[in-house]
Amino acid sequence: MAGKSSRKARKTATRGKTRPQPLRWVVRRLLWAVVAMVGLAVLAVVGYAALNPPTTPYMVSEGRRLGQSVDRQWVSADRMAPVMLRAAVAAEDANFCTHWGFDMKAIRAALENGGRRGASTISQQVVKNVYLWHGRSWLRKALEALLTPAVEAVWSKRRILEVYLNVAEFDEGVFGVEAASRHYFGVGADALSATQAARLAAVLPAPRDRSAAKPTAAVSRRANSIRDGAATIARDGRAACFEAD
Repeated sequence: MAGKSSRKARKTATRGKTRPQPLRWVVRRLLWAVVAMVGLAVLAVVGYAALNPPTTPYMVSEGRRLGQSVDRQWVSADRMAPVMLRAAVAAEDANFCTHWGFDMKAIRAALENGGRRGASTISQQVVKNVYLWHGRSWLRKALEALLTPAVEAVWSKRRILEVYLNVAEFDEGVFGVEAASRHYFGVGADALSATQAARLAAVLPAPRDRSAAKPTAAVSRRANSIRDGAATIARDGRAACFEAD
């Protein structure tokens, strides 16, 4: 009888113990990891709405490749020639004021063209340059697709354009419109003429292959088109979302 009672007690104690559940543990850890990543993303987006990014992953990698610090001087949008902001939009994202981060018309046109033309907006380029890395991968594209609407929701259009013009590469190791203005023309970003601004905007798609100071015939034609486009968006109101009051 004593032996039976002892075995019964052991069975009861075993049933009372909580069995390990590895799947639940893994799911819980994954959920915490997702929450932490979302929290960090929110902090990064909200923080850079007011704080200027000290550098970017691409600037760091370029500095390492070149073996020296990149040339970059932050300048606020208020200290940029207004025509520079309009030229950048005319060159890279003419519908900047009317979309929420993705230009669906441009995306459809790119698809119809077999993907041979780009459709990235300025907002997408800011997200890629500030938070992510260069190169083609599904992971980067997925993160870009998640972060871009968040940046559009939290930042003003003027802030997006301000950051863009401070992190864009204009020549090898030359980042931001202030450094580029002095590098190419010997003037600050606030003193750029319409032609100079258009030339800077014209080199943005391929900064290492183009020069704003000594433009080829093709770059000159593109710059002339950008200068006309900048004047057009000023007239038709497509610059209203980022123009100073």
